[in-house]
Amino acid sequence: MMQLLFNGLVSGMLVALPALALALTFSVLRFANFSIGAMLTVGAYLIYWCNTALGLSLPWAAVVGTGLAALLAAAIDFVVYRPLRDRSTITLLVASMGVSFVLENAVSFLAGNTPVGYAVDVARPLRWAGLRVNHEQLLGAAVSLASLLLIGLIFGYTRLGRAMRAVADNPSLAATRGVSRQRVVTITWLLSGALAAIAGMLIGLDTTLDPQMGWNYVLPVFAAAILGGLTHPLAAIPGALVMGVFAELATLVLPPHYRTLVAFGVLSLLLVVRPSGLLGSKWVQK
Repeated sequence: MMQLLFNGLVSGMLVALPALALALTFSVLRFANFSIGAMLTVGAYLIYWCNTALGLSLPWAAVVGTGLAALLAAAIDFVVYRPLRDRSTITLLVASMGVSFVLENAVSFLAGNTPVGYAVDVARPLRWAGLRVNHEQLLGAAVSLASLLLIGLIFGYTRLGRAMRAVADNPSLAATRGVSRQRVVTITWLLSGALAAIAGMLIGLDTTLDPQMGWNYVLPVFAAAILGGLTHPLAAIPGALVMGVFAELATLVLPPHYRTLVAFGVLSLLLVVRPSGLLGSKWVQK
């Protein structure tokens, strides 16, 4: 039981990073970024190329690759989303589907479809208090916690965070107070791209990298963000943790390939009781 709880919390933290990225862009732009899975894949491969092609150690490859992924996310916003900013949310959603298609096929064309892995040493799992803990799990938990804490501090205690909340609540009123909406949007995309890249790296360390890796996480990421409450970006974190824990506990009574189904069943039941999510509030259109 304790092993399943631990595995569920770690997997939930991995999902929490892209779920938070999705919730950030939704709170500011009010559209569901369907390309979040493709951004995760691209970020993972950018770090992989820095690690293998450039010969950088994984920490430095993560820094360089994450920065490139953040810049790519901002560039996509400039080229694709900014011209459509005043269109409907459906138009932006469809545009993000197109972005996802282009990114995934670009990775497949450049890297091929053969799974690959980072250039890291293989280490034996650790044993602690009866738990079997992989080094990848420890790294994933530590990096995820640090990233989530940093975003939480930015969002809750900095001038940038206040500007993001102001734009999310009422862009017109925020503009009259001197808040640049475009600056906030650009920074939001930078943060979103960075979070997706870090998540891609951690998932790649836990398994392998392939061009479809992000697609496998699209539905869990959306489910975690919705369960937490899309009107409150940081609520994606407990949403992801709940999904991860329930998915792992489901393996006590069901085959492992049913755990995602159980997690979505829990999501449906909780949203019946609280449609706005665990920590979300009703979205009022202004």
